[in-house]
Amino acid sequence: MNSIDSITLEVADIAAAQRFYDAAFGLGDLLRFRASDAPSSGFRGFTLSLIVAQPSTVSSLIDSAVAAGATTLKPVEKSLWGYGGSVQAPDGTIWKVATSAKKDTGPATRDIDRIVLLLGAEDVGASKRIYVDRGLTVGKTFGSYVDFAMPTSPIGLGLYKRRALAKDAGVPPEGSGSHRIIVNSGAESFTDPDGFTWQPAAVSSLARPVG
Repeated sequence: MNSIDSITLEVADIAAAQRFYDAAFGLGDLLRFRASDAPSSGFRGFTLSLIVAQPSTVSSLIDSAVAAGATTLKPVEKSLWGYGGSVQAPDGTIWKVATSAKKDTGPATRDIDRIVLLLGAEDVGASKRIYVDRGLTVGKTFGSYVDFAMPTSPIGLGLYKRRALAKDAGVPPEGSGSHRIIVNSGAESFTDPDGFTWQPAAVSSLARPVG
């Protein structure tokens, strides 16, 4: 398990979700959908981050998402680490768009350099051990944050203390019910200590991709 092939979001309306993501981010078959009406309220315990090259691209993608129906959680702004903002899609998924660059080097584009899935963990150390035991290698750690080294994966993975992740996203940490996400990777299914489900990548073909 050293690569995340795609992410499946469980949504109430697949067609509506496809329209939103086509207009907002255009992630192709890295993002798939499965119909679900599983109860879910508040913070779902994860965020998806789009890492891009420059501030104008951050603004362009955030603007596209809001125009397509997303709700602004944190307006785009400069910070010590760069430039970014976060929105919540109509299906409830929280997306952060960010860059470490402080200045533009050209016109805004829709190019995404990296997608990162951040999972909120109640016990980051315990969750880290589960993933290491399954073959992942820790790349970097910063306090309550763990970044796994996955150089060949189209989607990166990190662990963050749940409350810290909610604060970073701009939402209260409370939440219950389904996470409404499945991680597609590896050869067997499992569920981590915080209830996030992983399934074989081949099974993801049963879900519908964007576009």
